[in-house]
Amino acid sequence: MSEFAEKMLHAEPWKGLMMGNHALVRGMLEAGVRVATSYPGSPTPEIAEAIETLPEDERKMYFEFSTNEKVALEVAFGASINGHLSTVFFKSVGLNVAADSLVQMGMLNLIGGMVVILGDDPGANSSQNEQDNRHFARMSYIPVFEPASPEEAYSMFKEAARLSKKYQHPVFLRMTTHVCHAREVIQFDKLPNEDPDWTARYADENGPYWPICAHVFPLKESGLKKLDSFEQEAEQSPFNKVLAPNGPSKKGMIVSAMPALGALECLEDGGQQIEILKLGLSYPMPKKLVADFLKNHDEVVVLEELDRIAEHEIKSLAFDEGVDVKILARTENDDLMKEFYPWRIWDFLGRFWPEMFPKKEAPSAGMEVEVPPRLAQLCPGCGHRSAFHAVAEAMPEGGITVGDIGCHSMGYYDPYNIGTVLLCMGHSNGTAAGLSINNPHRKIVSFIGDSTFFHAGLPGIINAIQYDHDVTLIVMENYTTAMTGHQPHPGAMERKLKRMKIKPVLEALGVTRIWDVDAYNIKGIQDAMAESFDQTGFSVIIARHPCMLKFTRDRRRREAAKQTAAQGGR
Repeated sequence: MSEFAEKMLHAEPWKGLMMGNHALVRGMLEAGVRVATSYPGSPTPEIAEAIETLPEDERKMYFEFSTNEKVALEVAFGASINGHLSTVFFKSVGLNVAADSLVQMGMLNLIGGMVVILGDDPGANSSQNEQDNRHFARMSYIPVFEPASPEEAYSMFKEAARLSKKYQHPVFLRMTTHVCHAREVIQFDKLPNEDPDWTARYADENGPYWPICAHVFPLKESGLKKLDSFEQEAEQSPFNKVLAPNGPSKKGMIVSAMPALGALECLEDGGQQIEILKLGLSYPMPKKLVADFLKNHDEVVVLEELDRIAEHEIKSLAFDEGVDVKILARTENDDLMKEFYPWRIWDFLGRFWPEMFPKKEAPSAGMEVEVPPRLAQLCPGCGHRSAFHAVAEAMPEGGITVGDIGCHSMGYYDPYNIGTVLLCMGHSNGTAAGLSINNPHRKIVSFIGDSTFFHAGLPGIINAIQYDHDVTLIVMENYTTAMTGHQPHPGAMERKLKRMKIKPVLEALGVTRIWDVDAYNIKGIQDAMAESFDQTGFSVIIARHPCMLKFTRDRRRREAAKQTAAQGGR
């Protein structure tokens, strides 16, 4: 067992430096999570890595990488209504995939409890947008915790699990990229001593779990009543508190998550007397606590990253309560983008209180050397490189290439310029089909990775088969979910579980023209493309080659293991 695993499974309280994502796993163990599920996506993969370092017979928790986020959510939901505390985690846009099931869950009794960990990404560090998933919380009647640090992530997870079990209701833990990846010294509690109880507790009387028209309104009323109970919890929560680091003041700020730490840093640097209402359990908003804070101040700045959600709710509350307070908030579009790190917060506060926050240069100002931007690149030896070279040479003039999410998304950049349309995972074949309609003079080629093929690609492929859209699909098969850290998928090699092979799946669906070519075989890919273009209709080229980064790492590990075994033998 690794040193990390030994620490994680240490039964007694201990203190140590821990990444936010890893701290969540200790929180899961302490809270008694029995089922955890995920689909990999930054900034959350390290949660799964930490779980998988723990021996299965000692972690007392079932874990799986599900086929996609929707399935992961549903597996966790099924475990919860069977009486087991569950958790599911994925990145911000993963919630879009899971949303069709999620929006029902705030109306149902999840008797075991369920915590949904979201990896939101202000600044779009590794995402195609800056989606603010607090909107989903309002739509689905699901409370939200917003940690500002790894220690809070650990503590809030346990509180979210406690409240979820108490009210039999799902709860969001909204992480952001730098909370996920920050490190902090954390005091951990002891682990529970009892063995897992896998008694099946599903019972129809805990439902109905059948949100059809006749049941919708009673179920919705139940969900809204639970939300009222969470509001009372928020009024008393230790995660919602007023901070006055430099003494009392008639000026205030309302802030959640990591911007709260940036605001405190600004006050520490400048010594300004401004009180802060820090909301950790931010939704449902504790109306009395917020209203009292507004009444006790003349001016209040609402500071939040991304969308103007808290601002609008606070302004509405002030109007309803008739509070005579000046609420200061963002007015420029630039403020709705990127992270609010300390120097941005200083500049932002300086718009309202310039005498307290005089203009300062950004930390990067005055640097003697300007560092040029570095675009993401495909790894040396990656089969996508040779495949893109082959495709670029074989594409006829006017041809259109449609990309998808995965390592091959980087084909968009020079020197390949492959995949000039991109929406989300699995979109490529549907979008390509639309481009092909009444477009006989321009060849359409779509791309999809093997992980995405199973995740969200099959419906678009089935549609293309049914209507025989004139599209050539190239499946970029490298046998792993490479972009997020080499997690498994149904078609990955070296799996304990049954492996799904792409070619037989396509044949079973009715695809009659399939070419299976090694991605290093440039002529083979080009010949397949030429044959595909000679006819109209749907066809597939599988461009396969192992991810070379994973291949070389695995080989080094095997060699190191052999050397260790040999030395041990001597």
